This record gives sequence, structure tokens and C-alpha cells, in this order.
Amino acid sequence: MSQTAAPAPQAAIAVEGFENLYQMAASQFTRAADTMNLDKDLRVILSQPKNEIIVNFPVRMDNGSYQLFKGYRIQHNNILGCYKGGIRYHPQVHLDEVKALAAWMTWKCSLAGLPFGGGKGGIQIDPTKYSADELQRITRRFTHALGSNIGPDFDIPAPDVGTNGQTMVWMMDTYVNTFGAAHKNVSRHVVTGKPVSAGGSEGRDEATGRGVVYTIAAWAQEKKFDLAKATYVVQGFGNVGSFAAKILTGEYGSTLLAAQDHTGTIHNANGIDVEALFKYAIEKKGIAGFPGAKAIERDDLWKIKADILIPAALEAQITSKNAPIIDVKLVAEGANGPTTPKADEIFVKRGIDLIPDILCNSGGVIVSYFEWTQNKQGESWYLDEVRAKLKRRITDAFDRTMRVKAQYKTDMRNAAMIRAVDRVSTSYKERGIFP
Repeated sequence: MSQTAAPAPQAAIAVEGFENLYQMAASQFTRAADTMNLDKDLRVILSQPKNEIIVNFPVRMDNGSYQLFKGYRIQHNNILGCYKGGIRYHPQVHLDEVKALAAWMTWKCSLAGLPFGGGKGGIQIDPTKYSADELQRITRRFTHALGSNIGPDFDIPAPDVGTNGQTMVWMMDTYVNTFGAAHKNVSRHVVTGKPVSAGGSEGRDEATGRGVVYTIAAWAQEKKFDLAKATYVVQGFGNVGSFAAKILTGEYGSTLLAAQDHTGTIHNANGIDVEALFKYAIEKKGIAGFPGAKAIERDDLWKIKADILIPAALEAQITSKNAPIIDVKLVAEGANGPTTPKADEIFVKRGIDLIPDILCNSGGVIVSYFEWTQNKQGESWYLDEVRAKLKRRITDAFDRTMRVKAQYKTDMRNAAMIRAVDRVSTSYKERGIFP
């Protein structure tokens, strides 16, 4: 039996002012805890995830050789309910990154009022380098290796960067076949983000992007700002960024000026045809070469004057280096952790509003909750029901954040964190620590 070398483990990625991404996430928690004068014992409890699961598993490649993969599943907190969070396939996946993402999921679920805690998982691979058959075997072996560490009423994975509905179907099928045929239909909610044909929810594919737009609309209403006259820029034209653009232009009449993804950066001062770009990106697997706009340098995206910037790519994209040149009224975080604390400070000083990630991109986990609920109850909701329920829940979260912002006279990120931490801390105070 031949074996190929596993991908070399990657060191933690330093984030401006921090050794790794988890330190950045922890600093946001600490700031909120300081502002709200959080009990010191609760700070200790919430300072680290409950469980850090690392599995190493072999997978047969198409050429007959075997490769060893390292997978992560971090379970940050479950005081409010099951662990919930995505599975990421990306070359930058690292323990500290997954810990940060799991922590943000705890706060995201809490802020949205969901009966979930936070979790996250991933494998450090570039999924474009593997065939569909290899990805299926990788996914199934990873699911099997996790075993009872996931479950429909314990820890519920979902898609994230580099994964999709097909990945979730493979995970679900592996899980239900592992734990017996009698559970095949009652355990479909072990994962969310499935295709509708496999028990998924209507509206799940657009959910995160739609949630981004609903929070932008809530901000616009607060500011009495006409979105029909708005211009915007999207950094990251994947699932979140592309759907946000489709909805912001198609339903609210805003104009897309520029977009960026892993293949390139494009700009058109007169506006980009979003529907045409959406179709082109699917067909060409990227936006580079789109005929309705001109190519520009990657870093020039930040210099484009617009009303709204939607960072919808990876973490730590906006730093103290580019924050001073960003010329917008609002930053709406479609991605997790796209803005460093130093950039946050610059935006506050410059009067640029920001809708933080744990609020702005929570549409995905909200509709995942809807899918989980439908599976448990044997129901199937119509698309208009899903959209209406999403709008109400995420707008309520926005309104709660605005009230906390006014109460503590602080910025939106800190206000969202305070509200999220308060709900978790209240549960601990009510329940106590066992034994």
C-alpha cells in the first residue's frame, strides 16, 4: 500500500496586533466583558472552547495511494443549545482559526436568539486540487472519524468556505449509515445546508447573503438612507457576496461598482450587471475576464468611493493599512472576522458605520435553524415563509444591538458582543455549574 505525504501543517496566521485569529476573537470578547463588567468567573469559563477535537484519517486517492488528513472540530459552548457551525475546506484552516470561528458562532447564535451554541470544523486542504470522488471519500472518512462527536441534537455541521450542499449530503449519509438504518430519516438534521431534495430548506443557499442585505436595509431605515440610490462594492463574490449583490440590486435597486474574488478584481464606474456577473461567475468559476467591467489591481478595490462595502471573503482583510483609504458610509461584514480591531478604531474615528459579522452574516445560521426545525418536525416551509421569518429575526437582532449601542454609548461591534455575551451569561447564572 503506497502513501503520499499529507499537506504540511500550516502555522497560525498572525493577525495585526495578535499572534493568531483566536487572540483577535478573544480581544473582542474581553472588550465587551470589560464594558458590561462581566463576572470574573464567567470570563474564565468562556475564555476557551469546551472541546477541541483533532482527528487524523487516511483516504485513498484516485491513483490508489493513501494520504493522511488532519481534521478539526471545535465545540466552543453549548449552554444555549447544540453546538452549531460550519465545516471549512481551505488551505488556511488551522486550529486557532477554527477556535476563533467557533467562538464567533457562539456569539452569533446568541445574538440571533437561537437555541444553539457555537462550533466549527475544517480540513486544511485546497478542495480544487481533488476530484469529486476524492472529496467524497475525504468527507465520508472525516465524518466517520468524528463519530459521535457530532449528532442531530448535539453538534450540527453546515457548509462553509470550500464546502457546499453536496458535502453536507455526504456527511449526513455517512452519519445515518454509521448509526443504523432505523435512524436514517430521523437523523437528517445532523447537518444543515443540505439540498432541498435531501431535506434542506428553501432559501438556504441565499440565506447568508439575504441576511446581509436585511441588516443593510435596517441600517438604511435607521439613517433614512435611500438604497435605490446607493452604490456598493463586494469583496468576495462567492456564495455570500454574489447573493448579497443579487438581492441588493434586484430587490433594492442599488448599483454594484466593483467586485473581487480569488480570480481577479473588476470595476465599472457606471455599474455592473449583477445578474450577468452572477451567471458568468458560475460558468467560468470566477469573475476574472467578465466583459461588463475592466480589470483593476487587487488593492485598488479599497480605493473605490461607494456608499457600502461588503467584505465577504476571509478573515483580517481590512487592517490599519487599508482602513484609512476606504471611502464608504457603511461596512457590512458578510465574512467572519474581516476587520481587525485596529481597523475598527479607524472606522469609529472616521465616522464610518459598521454592521459586525455576528449580526450581519447570521442569516445562514438562522435559516439553518429553520432547516433543523423543519427536519425535526417533519415539515417543509415555503420560500416566502423562510424569507419572512429570516427578516423578522435578523431585524430584531439589529434593533436589540442598536438599543445596547445607545445604552452603553459604544460602537456596533461591541454592542453586538455585549448583547450576545449577556444572553450566555444569564443562562449560566440561572443554571449554575454542575456539579
